[in-house]
Amino acid sequence: MTEEQKQALEEHPMREIRIEKVTINIGCGEGGEKLEKALKLLEKLTNQKPVVTKTHRRTTFGMAKGRPIGAKVTLRKQKAYEFLKKAFEAIENRLPASVFDEFGNFSFGIKEYIDIPGMKFDPEIGIFGMDVCVTLERPGYRVKRKRIKRKIGKKHLIKKEEAIEWVKKTFGVEIV
Repeated sequence: MTEEQKQALEEHPMREIRIEKVTINIGCGEGGEKLEKALKLLEKLTNQKPVVTKTHRRTTFGMAKGRPIGAKVTLRKQKAYEFLKKAFEAIENRLPASVFDEFGNFSFGIKEYIDIPGMKFDPEIGIFGMDVCVTLERPGYRVKRKRIKRKIGKKHLIKKEEAIEWVKKTFGVEIV
């Protein structure tokens, strides 16, 4: 492929990378008061109603199936971009390259919610950390999500290097 062909491919509107969703997860390890505080924090942080996550099967730690162990919330579209800007500030706009997977998705942790700009310590909640998982997509990925699962061409998949460049350009994050 010539250099001109590569450049034309990159400028094509169907090659544009965008955020499909941002999932914020707080693992509590147990239900009860700790879980209630995590739910309250996620609602305060995102202005959306969080969902309780439960165990899928009996764990080696002896927790039975269906027990509540955490809370999560999924952000899409503009809310996802706005939250990510704040989340990157909480980690000082630096990400290691190892947080990206082969399909360009990435995850990182925030040690304490008070690191996020605009969040103040709430003694009723305490201190919680969270995981932020970002799923990227290109236009046309809905084909993959339909009931009849169809495949997407290899050239249309997002590669790790493309995702790293996109994050650098879009959010100004330094990749270490």
